[in-house]
Amino acid sequence: QVQLVESGGGLVQAGGSLRLSCAVSGRTFSMYAMAWFRQAPGKEREFVAAISKSGDVTLYADSAKGRFTISRDNAKNTMYLQMNSLKPEDTAVYSCATPRGTKYFPPRTAGGYDYWGQGTQVTVSS
Repeated sequence: QVQLVESGGGLVQAGGSLRLSCAVSGRTFSMYAMAWFRQAPGKEREFVAAISKSGDVTLYADSAKGRFTISRDNAKNTMYLQMNSLKPEDTAVYSCATPRGTKYFPPRTAGGYDYWGQGTQVTVSS
């Protein structure tokens, strides 16, 4: 079965950086788009960034543009999210996701994804 495992979350001060990883098993990683979403307490899940199967198309939420970078290493079956200049409002559980289908352009909505990781907590202190 398809499994997604996130790592790299933690506690960081405002202005700091973290690098999240999402390791995927159970499918041919390079055939599928990937995405990061986040959910803060009491808030809806929101899109953060997405990347096409080959990595040549990347999409970002406005809140992530200029600070976050999504990437993937198809040889390692792993996707990354480099987060710089972190703010307290970035505090959330970050989850990676991948769709069942092999559509090229990655969706921006959670409904476009079928497999999810368990999430990793990111806490940014002020």
